[in-house]
Amino acid sequence: MNQSTFPTDLQLSGDKNFIAIEGPIGVGKTTLAKKLAQSFGTELLLEGAVDNPFLSKFYQDPKNGALPAQLYFLFQRVRQLQGLKQGDMFAPKHIADFLMDKDRLFARVTLDSDELNLYEQVYDNLTIDAPTPDLVIYLQAPVGVLLQRIRKRGIGMENNINEDYLNQLSSAYTDFFHYYNASPLLIVNASGIDLVNNQADYQQLVERIQTTNNGRHYFNPAVV
Repeated sequence: MNQSTFPTDLQLSGDKNFIAIEGPIGVGKTTLAKKLAQSFGTELLLEGAVDNPFLSKFYQDPKNGALPAQLYFLFQRVRQLQGLKQGDMFAPKHIADFLMDKDRLFARVTLDSDELNLYEQVYDNLTIDAPTPDLVIYLQAPVGVLLQRIRKRGIGMENNINEDYLNQLSSAYTDFFHYYNASPLLIVNASGIDLVNNQADYQQLVERIQTTNNGRHYFNPAVV
C-alpha cells in the first residue's frame, strides 16, 4: 500500500481525545505525530525545539545552558496544553509529540541539585491542572540508531550530541516508563520500522493504536 492510497480521514476510536508520543531525541516522535494528525484529522501540538533560543547554548555548554533551556520548554509546553479541557465532548482531539511528565525527566538528567530544586518548584506550580493523555505512545530505539538518525537529519545545533548523553537519556526514559501508569501505554520498537515510507508498518501501528485502551502494550512488527 503506498502513501497515496492510505486513508487520511480515519476516526480515533473510543475516548482517545488526547494522544502523546514520547521517546528520546532522534526516535521519530514529531514525524509520527504529524502523520497521525493528518490521518485522523486532529489538532497537532509540537514542542518546537527549534524555537528554543537556549537549546543550542545547552548543547554547546550543558552545565550553564541547561536551566534556561529547561525552563523555556516548561513554559512552552504548559502554554500549549492550557487549551485542552478534558471531559468536553465538543473539544477537538489532539496529538502531541511530547508528554508533560517528560519535562521533569529531562530536568533530572541535565540540572544540578540546586537548579533542580528551583525547577521542581516552578514545575509543581505550573502543572497542577495539566491534562492526562488518553494514550501514550513510547517509541524506543538503540542509542546507535538514535545517533545515526540525528546525524542524518543534520541539524547544526545537534552536532554536539554524543553517545554518552544519549545513553543517559535513554536510560532515564526506560526507568520512567517502567513505572508509568497514568495512561494506557503503547511501547513501540521503532528501530526496525519505517513509518514514513513503509505503509504496511504504519497501517499496523494505526490499527494497534485504535485497539489500545487500557494497560501496557507492545508493538514490534518484526514479530507480529
